[in-house]
Amino acid sequence: MISSSIAQVFAKIVGTKWVLTDPAELTCYARDASVASGRPAAVVVPGSSAEVSAVLKAAAEASIPVTPRGAGTGLAGGAVPMEGIVLALTRLRGLSVHKRDLVASVGAGVATQDLHAAAENEGLFYPPDPSSASVCTIGGNVATNAGGPHGFKYGVTRDYLLGLEVVLSDGTLIQTGGRTLKNAAGYSLTQLLCGSEGTLGVVTNALLRLIPLPEERAGVLSVFDDLGAAAQAVLEIINGGICPSALEIMDRTTLSCAARDIWPAPPAAALLVEIDGPLEVVLRRAWETETVCRGCGARKANTASGGEASDFAGLRRAVSGSLTRLFPLKIGEDVAVPLGMLPSFIDMMGSLSADTGVKIAVFGHAADGNLHPNILFDPRDIDAVQVEAAIEGIFQAAFKCGGALSGEHGVGMLKSPFFEQAVGPETIALMRGIKKVFDPHGQLNPGKIWPHGE
Repeated sequence: MISSSIAQVFAKIVGTKWVLTDPAELTCYARDASVASGRPAAVVVPGSSAEVSAVLKAAAEASIPVTPRGAGTGLAGGAVPMEGIVLALTRLRGLSVHKRDLVASVGAGVATQDLHAAAENEGLFYPPDPSSASVCTIGGNVATNAGGPHGFKYGVTRDYLLGLEVVLSDGTLIQTGGRTLKNAAGYSLTQLLCGSEGTLGVVTNALLRLIPLPEERAGVLSVFDDLGAAAQAVLEIINGGICPSALEIMDRTTLSCAARDIWPAPPAAALLVEIDGPLEVVLRRAWETETVCRGCGARKANTASGGEASDFAGLRRAVSGSLTRLFPLKIGEDVAVPLGMLPSFIDMMGSLSADTGVKIAVFGHAADGNLHPNILFDPRDIDAVQVEAAIEGIFQAAFKCGGALSGEHGVGMLKSPFFEQAVGPETIALMRGIKKVFDPHGQLNPGKIWPHGE
């Protein structure tokens, strides 16, 4: 709990009803979508950037740590409070699209899906598309450099950031970048802050680049009796000169949860390939994709457009939420490997599952090597040692393949013990120096990226 005097200071800034101290309300902010949990001393919900600034200034003066939070959909414990207060940014919902500039100004609390809709109303497109787009917020997307299925062709959040409004740990409000599509003036603080997980500053607004909406889209669904063949088809599609706007892989375990209505006896793997562009290009590339998949052993490859293609995308979005159909608990991981190592990494997941006795579902954005091995288990049958071995095994397999600890979820709390191995002690030292410049007293999001207390 925070003292009544500091609670009154916060209430004077944001209003009494936006300072939450009731234990039942605090419970709602104790977790994100991962297995991590904490306990906030209070939750403060500011309604403007000026209020964010005043709250951070007051928190700094009282030496109270602050954990910024959007919708709480993170999967690495990045928004889980280790100490101090939670600063919930969900009231920052300003959204405007400037069509002539190809720019959107977006408050940190705007749901990603709402930005998609606003852009499409103007004939424009914002490609980053996390699976939780209907609820996750732009502030969280910036904090984790979120991506999604369109990353291979269109890039991730960082590639669309033109500028940020950010509040530093002492309450100072700064603006980085701007509304121009190019900017080569000095260090790019905008890009540095993206992916910093709220440890350097609190993002209150983002200026995001938009692009023209593709004319047409089609989806190709290919079914394989061998997971390795599906992984090889990913390489063949891309090496064949096809640039899919999405290319998702799902193994049998994933399909048994997400597509049980389609396949009561699911195949070993399926690829969902989205092609966009002018109609003639879409039709030709879709046909070429079908041909490549059949050549790699697909027993079925069909092209769909319109509503049926949307159903394909819906199938992929349903994956994460559906995985608990078979097991009561899941731990969703997120790693990225060089594209050429994709088949090897997938093969390693099969061996890891056999060695640990833990079921591991494999799916993800295959085109850019960003996979989400999900550990599925019943705690009555699997002990914590097996689960921890599976978690570490996933990361070690990624490292062995020359991969990264995270492709789009961030490090958060849960991956922090592996961060030094991922980037090296010299890089850690440099990052700590940067952290000290932005947040000299360590007030912002403690316990994230680095283990708590270090």
